[in-house]
Amino acid sequence: MNGSEPLRVAILGAGLIGIDLLTKVQSSAVLDCRLVVGRDDRAYGLRRAAALGCATAADGIRSLVAADRPFDIVFDASNALSHVEHWERLEPLGTRLIDLTPSMVGHMVAPTVNGADTRSHRNVNLISCTGQAAVPILHALTRRHPAEYIEVVTTAASASVGRATRLNLDEYIDTTQDAVRTFTAVPEIKVMVNLSPASPPAMFRVAMSLLGGGFDAESVRADVENAAAQVRAFAPGLAVKACTVTDERVFVAVEVAAAGERIPRHMGNVDIINAAAVLVAERWALSDAAIATTGVS
Repeated sequence: MNGSEPLRVAILGAGLIGIDLLTKVQSSAVLDCRLVVGRDDRAYGLRRAAALGCATAADGIRSLVAADRPFDIVFDASNALSHVEHWERLEPLGTRLIDLTPSMVGHMVAPTVNGADTRSHRNVNLISCTGQAAVPILHALTRRHPAEYIEVVTTAASASVGRATRLNLDEYIDTTQDAVRTFTAVPEIKVMVNLSPASPPAMFRVAMSLLGGGFDAESVRADVENAAAQVRAFAPGLAVKACTVTDERVFVAVEVAAAGERIPRHMGNVDIINAAAVLVAERWALSDAAIATTGVS
């Protein structure tokens, strides 16, 4: 990036996450999506990307490696098992990856918690949709309120969960548990996911329970509201629906509604992780522009 040109980005994966991500990138002044890649040129996602005016390719990671010029950033919206190969193929090209799969390969990031870390890492992992909703709140709570056990229960509409996410449910749970443990230093963590077939579709909801002792209701509620407000800066659909406190237990429930008009409101799971991905990419772009202008890294 020369200080004025948007970063050249590509999206690897043309499912629910990949196509919503494209619409968000197209709204960015500092990112330019040059290619959306899938594995089947007849897939609806690639046809949708083409209709949105973006070039497409159907040869998976090979399409990115064969490009005339390496991309500045690739968003990996494929699946966790493939991400290892994707990183191995793209790392030598100098490309930075934003991993939206629960692969645990890259550096785990929740933007409002450790977003500044992204400048020193070229492979950033966004944990999971649940992680983006839960980690900021749990991190804020456990900084002042020691806990012995954390339980996180996610409910998402079946229609909001694509094939890759369904294939990676075990990895989704493991990665989310690892992230919660890492960001809270609480050793005992349990994460559960419910896919709801209800009609109308269930909203994306994350319920968090913390067990410990000596919880103060006033400070707990203040920490929850502050953490939620920071997330709303990039994912405005997040709302705190419950916050109850006793001496030994804290219960917090949040819902995330998808913002904008491109996807239904119940797809808050898709919206929050994509909003986090674009935020990370835009921070890279602005950092690159500052370095190009001042010469100071």
